[in-house]
Amino acid sequence: MATVYTYQSSNVARTYLLMALFLAVIVGLGYSVALYYNSPGFVYVAIVFSVFMNIASYWWSDKIVLSISKARPASRQEFFDLYTVTENLSIAAGLPMPKVYVIDDPAPNAFATGRDKNHAVVCVTTGLLQKMERPELEGVIAHELSHIGNRDILLMSVVVVLVGFVSIISNVFTRGMMFPGLRQGYGGQGRSNSDREGGNALAIIGLIFIILSPIVATLIKLAISRRREYLADASGALLTRYPEGLARALEKISQYSMPMKAANTATAHLFISNPFGKSKASISNLFNTHPPIAERIKILRNMES
Repeated sequence: MATVYTYQSSNVARTYLLMALFLAVIVGLGYSVALYYNSPGFVYVAIVFSVFMNIASYWWSDKIVLSISKARPASRQEFFDLYTVTENLSIAAGLPMPKVYVIDDPAPNAFATGRDKNHAVVCVTTGLLQKMERPELEGVIAHELSHIGNRDILLMSVVVVLVGFVSIISNVFTRGMMFPGLRQGYGGQGRSNSDREGGNALAIIGLIFIILSPIVATLIKLAISRRREYLADASGALLTRYPEGLARALEKISQYSMPMKAANTATAHLFISNPFGKSKASISNLFNTHPPIAERIKILRNMES
């Protein structure tokens, strides 16, 4: 039977495979736009813009996330247990002490962000602090520190930017479809019938690819996020040597059905649990940013059996 340990190596390999597929989608999208408009310049613009967005996300992703989430710094005096748990587990994990933030929200949740282990942030809600006993809080913090140690925080920031980039380019393209005069390429005057037919076929393929690209990009983002949650559960359980602590914490988190006040689709995948609360849609698992909590709890408890 598969346990938490099983996911440590397999999820890393699958995540990088998904990232390679995601990059292929980006390149193919830029090529399709250039093909449709018969303008190679779109490829170069796409590359330059994506590099700029990645640089921006690398340096400022933590500040953006904290601002969107309405988080505030957590002092040692006000949040002694949170601060000391984070400090002790950071030492055990061999990581620098991250900055600690809190969100004033009754929904129990937490996330980690930042560009690397030296510029990392762990953030929890006041609802989490109120509901968790110390071993459960340790499980949650260990999970978030595992995201930092595994460099998930940077990976997910890059994925968010790439997904946004695909959406922007697709939106530009679809708006351009409203102005046929902008497209001077395939099907225009001065071309033979065979050229026009071939060009129109390629344009249709490009159009289909661009329409599907945002969906594919989002599904890749969700798949990466899910696999990283399993890996963080595994690493966090190993850090505390007490998988039951995280399992009980996830149980308490799952019992709270209301969404967070500052829930946002842009940052939802960063949290330990879906910040929008319980989904009522029967097919929602496909589009959730997190794997089912019941499955995560089962795997954690199998670790001790």
